[in-house]
Amino acid sequence: MGAPAVRYKIVVVDDERPVLLTLEALLTRHGYEPQLAHTATAGLAIVRKSKPDLVLLDLGLPDADGLDVLKELKAELPQLPVIILTANDSLSNAVESIKQGAFHFISKPYAVEELLSLITRAIEQRQLQREAETLREEKQELSRRLAHAERQLAPVAQSRSMRNVRDLVERFAPTDANVLLLGESGVGKEVVANQVHRLSRRADGPMVKLNCAAFPANMIEGELFGYVKGAFTGAVADFPGMIAQATGGTLFLDEIAEMPVELQTRFLRVLQEREFRRLGSTKTIPANFRLVAATNRNAAEAVRNGTLRQDLYYRLNTFQIEIPALRERREDIPALVAVFLARFAKQMGKPEPTIAPEAFDRLLNYDWPGNVRELQNAIEYSVVLADQALITVKELPREIQLPAALHEARAANAAASLNLEDQERQAILQALTQAHGNKKKAAAILGIHRPTLYNKMKHHGINLK
Repeated sequence: MGAPAVRYKIVVVDDERPVLLTLEALLTRHGYEPQLAHTATAGLAIVRKSKPDLVLLDLGLPDADGLDVLKELKAELPQLPVIILTANDSLSNAVESIKQGAFHFISKPYAVEELLSLITRAIEQRQLQREAETLREEKQELSRRLAHAERQLAPVAQSRSMRNVRDLVERFAPTDANVLLLGESGVGKEVVANQVHRLSRRADGPMVKLNCAAFPANMIEGELFGYVKGAFTGAVADFPGMIAQATGGTLFLDEIAEMPVELQTRFLRVLQEREFRRLGSTKTIPANFRLVAATNRNAAEAVRNGTLRQDLYYRLNTFQIEIPALRERREDIPALVAVFLARFAKQMGKPEPTIAPEAFDRLLNYDWPGNVRELQNAIEYSVVLADQALITVKELPREIQLPAALHEARAANAAASLNLEDQERQAILQALTQAHGNKKKAAAILGIHRPTLYNKMKHHGINLK
């Protein structure tokens, strides 16, 4: 046998010195790192200190019964594999050691190859357990981070409309009923869907997501239902499908109105009968998931024009939550900005920047046609551009740099090919005229603070006198 790439530590506990020396030579020769003890007390001390990969334990020890030592080892380190070595090959000892959690039982004299094979198997099993533990820890850490991200977004419900959304989520989430989320693209429907799952009784199960608009019509069926190898050209292996992957958890179907109508019929049957079949298979599989669906369309209109089946709509619409556009809840913008600033600064390894008052005016007064997603992208863009720990107007995306009134002026004067400075000066003059010279009202019309207006008037040489 070749030496293992890693020098695994093996503690040998046996009261016979010749046995200890023989095993020491054997294990060293095969690439292991043996540690020897001739009493139970010494063996336990070594194990506690060195945390080995395996223990070879003799049952006949001078200061303790080997089975008692095994019991103590498994109580302290339940995942540690222990192979029992003994001259007593009675069946009762073998059975009892296995009951106490021993990996295996081998009688003296033993064949060297048999012992080495057992050692290899025991260490391989321990490594698999460690990998599983690592995966569990990584999953728990990911869940912790996701939960932290969700908690970061929870305080964003500053506006009355989003507090209503939060209250509905908290009421509906603990049930197993279907939820339909409505709202424009980018308003945060997926964030709300995540909250529904996180607060549900299925929170420990998977959250499986399918965007029905992201796949060609002929692919959605396979993604949703799964398929068996050979079901169609390109099906080179079995695929369980997202309905199966969501077992015990939540299935989130985004842009449900984009699902082909004929497939809606088949999916409706899954909701009614709670079972399905993969493409190319005749086997019926139970369906066990909680459905959250979303659409950026007017659902009633989608039913009227035939893109969403009425019977499916009724099934989806057990509970309906409408998420308002960002322009309708501007009170949420400051908290969202704070979340995104912290997130992107951390990702980029930068100090978290602050936003200059004038730049913040732009963020508060922009209409955000792309909603929260556009705001997130704008903050990321600004954090990338910011050289100092301050984001000014010039670090904002171009379309956000002008206040709403200046956007109107730019559109009105596009034919005259005015530059940005000219557009800004003309917008200020128009606002002052509209406000009859009242600077406070003019600043409100422009969507900026009064000190900002004063600075701009001075910059453009505008003097009301």
